[in-house]
Amino acid sequence: MTAAAGARAAPSTGLPDDRWTRWDTALWLAPIVAFAVFSDRLELGRDVVIAALFALSLDIVLGYTGVVSLGHAAFFGLGAYTAGLLAHHGWGEPLTGLVCAAAVAAVAGYATSFLVVRGAALGQLMITLGVGLLLHEAANKAHALTGGVDGLGDIVMWRLAGVFRFDLEGRTAYLYSLVVTFAAFLLVRRVLSSPFGLSLRAIREGMARMPALGVPVGRRLVAAFTLAAALAGIAGGLQAQSARVVTLDVLSFERSATVLIMLVLGGAGRMYGAFIGAGLFMLARDYLARKDPVYWQLWIGGLLIVVVLLARGGILGLVETLRARRRTP
Repeated sequence: MTAAAGARAAPSTGLPDDRWTRWDTALWLAPIVAFAVFSDRLELGRDVVIAALFALSLDIVLGYTGVVSLGHAAFFGLGAYTAGLLAHHGWGEPLTGLVCAAAVAAVAGYATSFLVVRGAALGQLMITLGVGLLLHEAANKAHALTGGVDGLGDIVMWRLAGVFRFDLEGRTAYLYSLVVTFAAFLLVRRVLSSPFGLSLRAIREGMARMPALGVPVGRRLVAAFTLAAALAGIAGGLQAQSARVVTLDVLSFERSATVLIMLVLGGAGRMYGAFIGAGLFMLARDYLARKDPVYWQLWIGGLLIVVVLLARGGILGLVETLRARRRTP
């Protein structure tokens, strides 16, 4: 047997990689097709894309490192207020606004990560929840800066790249959000396929063993938490620039809980789990809220229970289980 044939016959290692497949192409063609077919629902599509990016940021810390967070909306809100305040005070250039949103959220994530990564699961829950509630109340108190309960309005965005105007139909906002989310996805995919990403998985599976292998666990967790905060800030910046208004909702506990639900539905620790979960949750919520405006949360709760009981690992976990059963004789 030749060396090439031996290499082809070697079993798969199962390690992650960032090679592009036909499934990647199909999944990313879906929002482009939706742009053409559902041109009258682009605002909903934009919200789905932004929610997917937000869920992806949470997946880095929860799905890949095992750090539990109930206050991830803190970084989303910081990004939203940063981009919103810049535009509110006269600087409406979208891309630099996103960079500033990511920077502010990353600094906040880095500062709080030292508290979060030192605790156990319950401590992480309480710390992240406390940070989120503190920022929410601080934004409420700083009415002169943030608008408080009235929200921050008068957000005027300049043309994207000096050419594309943010139109009322939402075409520019949708494509802008989709391109930014795609770029963030490529970055996260590359990072998680690197030795750094493999070390995060190893920390999740057995943190106590990693120092014996020479892995700086604390620094790895801080870096992952900071990256996740930056991506959440970008998602918040996109929300502020697209909706052109920022309210206290961007810092609410409900938003943190909602993005956690999205991740559970899609499948935490799976690259596309955030996208599947965000799309399923947002579309189901929109449909049920129109069909049953009073009790729509009852149906969402039932859907979540069914998924948790029948599909361990979310929708993608169920798909993996079914595929494994088909391959097993």
